[in-house]
Amino acid sequence: MTATPAEAKVLLVDDDSQILAFVSRQLRSQGYRVDLARNGQEALDRAAELPPDLVILDLYMPVLDGVETLRQFREWSDVPVIVLSARNEEQRKVEALDLGADDYLTKPFSVAELLARVRAALRRRQRAREPFHQEQELRLPGDVSIDLRRRQVSRAGSEVLLTRTEYELLHCLAVNAGKVVTHRQLLQEVWGPEYGEETEYLRTFIKQLRRKLEDDPARPRLVLTQPGVGYRLAVTT
Repeated sequence: MTATPAEAKVLLVDDDSQILAFVSRQLRSQGYRVDLARNGQEALDRAAELPPDLVILDLYMPVLDGVETLRQFREWSDVPVIVLSARNEEQRKVEALDLGADDYLTKPFSVAELLARVRAALRRRQRAREPFHQEQELRLPGDVSIDLRRRQVSRAGSEVLLTRTEYELLHCLAVNAGKVVTHRQLLQEVWGPEYGEETEYLRTFIKQLRRKLEDDPARPRLVLTQPGVGYRLAVTT
């Protein structure tokens, strides 16, 4: 099981000493144990020595930037990662999500928002580790299938590597295939009850899913948009 807040250890990685001091103080006030790193290499060393339950990772750092740090971290750990990005770092944020980041925050951010993201990420990790007894395989248009027992997705017989969040989003759409799932429902099912208005999250992750599953992501036939309402997964005809 995931550690409770009183036990959970957060590795905070940022080269800004003011952010380190401020954010670590807020996390500790909520009962989290906090470890600090000031660059990517130090973060990898700290995570290997004292494995965290969650990582908060700035994308722009010296020595080893956040994207490369995440790339190396994902080679041996599935611990949730929340990335911090500036507004002009859109492409780097997308790279981080594609490498397996679970969530992101754009600077500047509020303490309440950060703490909500931390709670949700820890809950998602616990949910992903709970045994899943359904052995059904869902088959979708475009020769896409989801093995619910193994939490694996394949397309035309080849495995498609999805991040944990991408998988949870696809799964939520798949079990409601043919029905429109609202923005709020998707956000609360995948990210947690603190979410509901962050439609930009959905746009980002839906774009990632389409890139990996659609023949032509610009003209999707599997993951469909219901403007102003939500998204719908097409059903096999």
